[in-house]
Amino acid sequence: MMDEPWWEGRVASDVHCTLREKELKLPIFRAHSPLLKSRRFFVDILTLLSSHCQLCPAARHLAVYLLDHFMDRYNVSTSRQLYTVAVSCLLLASKFEDREDHVPKLEQINSTRILSSQNFTLTKKELLSTELLLLEAFSWNLCLPTPAHFLDYYLLASVSQKDHHCHTWPTTCPHKTKECLKEYAHYFLEVTLQDHVFYKFQPSVVAAACVGASRICLQLSPYWTRDLQRISSYSLEHLSTCIEILLVPLFR
Repeated sequence: MMDEPWWEGRVASDVHCTLREKELKLPIFRAHSPLLKSRRFFVDILTLLSSHCQLCPAARHLAVYLLDHFMDRYNVSTSRQLYTVAVSCLLLASKFEDREDHVPKLEQINSTRILSSQNFTLTKKELLSTELLLLEAFSWNLCLPTPAHFLDYYLLASVSQKDHHCHTWPTTCPHKTKECLKEYAHYFLEVTLQDHVFYKFQPSVVAAACVGASRICLQLSPYWTRDLQRISSYSLEHLSTCIEILLVPLFR
């Protein structure tokens, strides 16, 4: 594992370009699964489990991506099978994206209220066979960009010394503003897990929209700066539809 996050390294721009190339090859989400109505419930389970195990956002978002696209392609008939697939997605994602000591242990998973309340425990054999099934389904390629892979890179340019509030006075402390904006952006990032509508957009668009929505909430002017347009290659107009969807829950 690298000593520093990729977005803070000297090759950050190159990594970003590679991720942008990879996202163009992601499969289309068709929303064809007959279990789509259960999606929100299982996304909540993955979110709770990942929080319980202190997994990074990239692992959580990859787990949800794997679950969504596996359900979209294959028929999962029973509740137990779906639980097993969901947990296996989380295990694979954590092994791929997180530190080794953060990868959940079987005992840790079975001891959570989420699974114990369903009156069954998962076995090592079940999880290993399901992980293998998932790997084969995704052709052993888990390098699948999600919005979580782009967000921190875009946050580097999220606040500027030239920013103004909508009432024209300058922000008094850019550092505090940046910390507050980061919290907003990660909140919006989690919002994107709750609805499969965000698969209509490229992951980098969703990540940039999380930053744009955060600047709007903090009333920073302009809503989208030249630095943000430079680092993301997106204009505010390009992001407007996604930003509107993100902001809808706040104005109901």
